[in-house]
Amino acid sequence: MSYTVAALLGVLGAVVLDQLLGTRLLARKAFWAAYAIVLFFQLVVNGLLTGLRIVRYDPAQIIGAHVVFAPVEDLLFGFALVLATLVLWVRLGGVRQRR
Repeated sequence: MSYTVAALLGVLGAVVLDQLLGTRLLARKAFWAAYAIVLFFQLVVNGLLTGLRIVRYDPAQIIGAHVVFAPVEDLLFGFALVLATLVLWVRLGGVRQRR
């Protein structure tokens, strides 16, 4: 399975989890504000790792589109990880939901 397919499945799984568990984080401004902060630092770290050639990607496994130095797949995978983690945290009682 390519990195692209895995990243897309990860996003799909995280979105479905958000809906099934009823956390509805994707509908919250606070989630998107927090994600913007995470995304900024993800781009900085990814830029360092790929710019210094510490991490290299197999061109056959990605579609080739990049945001700064980050392959789109990295951004999708990071989004899925952040969303799924926060959905589970909220659902397990890490924060109280506002209604």
